[in-house]
Amino acid sequence: MEMKNRVYGIAGIKSIMSNWNADFTGRPKTISKGDIFGSDKAFKYPIKRMWENNGEKVLYMKSYRIEKDKLQPLQLSERYQKIFETEINDKTPSETVLKNLFSAIDVLNFGATFAEKKQNISITGAVQVGQGFNQYVDTFVEVQDILSPFRNSQKEDADASSLGKKIVSDEAHYVYTFSINPKNYEVYKGIVPDFEGYTLEAYEKLKQGCLVAATGFNTNSKSGCENEFAIFIEVKEDCQLYLANLDQYLSFQKSENGKDIIDITGLKELLNKVESQIKRIDLYYNHMTLEIDGSGINCSEHDIYDKVY
Repeated sequence: MEMKNRVYGIAGIKSIMSNWNADFTGRPKTISKGDIFGSDKAFKYPIKRMWENNGEKVLYMKSYRIEKDKLQPLQLSERYQKIFETEINDKTPSETVLKNLFSAIDVLNFGATFAEKKQNISITGAVQVGQGFNQYVDTFVEVQDILSPFRNSQKEDADASSLGKKIVSDEAHYVYTFSINPKNYEVYKGIVPDFEGYTLEAYEKLKQGCLVAATGFNTNSKSGCENEFAIFIEVKEDCQLYLANLDQYLSFQKSENGKDIIDITGLKELLNKVESQIKRIDLYYNHMTLEIDGSGINCSEHDIYDKVY
């Protein structure tokens, strides 16, 4: 079923002795001022991995082949062929390519840049995710020395095991803002066969990812990362309300007993002003580790672990 309402939201990722998004030096990613942040790609990747594990078609995911006895990533055209079981040639119509692209759950949510010689297509996704800044001011970066069980093969005179490093943040709380605009796909209706636009099913699968994907993504560096909270604000159909990045209206702090607190007083004041244009608000958070400060928002409140799919 087609979804017609815009949605604005916030999702929080907690990171304890882990590295949610590393730069090319292995340290938590920062801007030039030193503020720690996580990219939108870091947020989307566990969601796409969760979808793929659930049997969904996911186009933009690294996969491999053996070429000349070497493990190599697939090209985009090869990944397309693997997922949709068809090749692109000079006679392939664009509407066929678009139909295949929109059948992938990651493209239907996040859009696509499909830069191939025979087909060059750019799709602005219904879902747009911002950069997730760490809201905890007392974050420290920890560097751990790791002893490898192997000698460094690049040094002929090496006579001992090599050393490596694991870099983590002791505690960080990343806050992402996102928006969903189904009208981004209006231009493709009537062009793509049987295309109905952004769907409620796609939205529910996105919500699932915002609530559990980071928690379930247990790699070595991501172990200790979890979905901490999420807010979904659905506005009424065809209303003229547009909301800017919502992370600027909340803050993170610690209580005297060390419990995590998200202060949403600023967000409450904003939403109370535009209440007549809002259809519903859903708030999910971990009731055992997090408190929400700033009551008064007319919302449905849920424990993040009570959401059953």
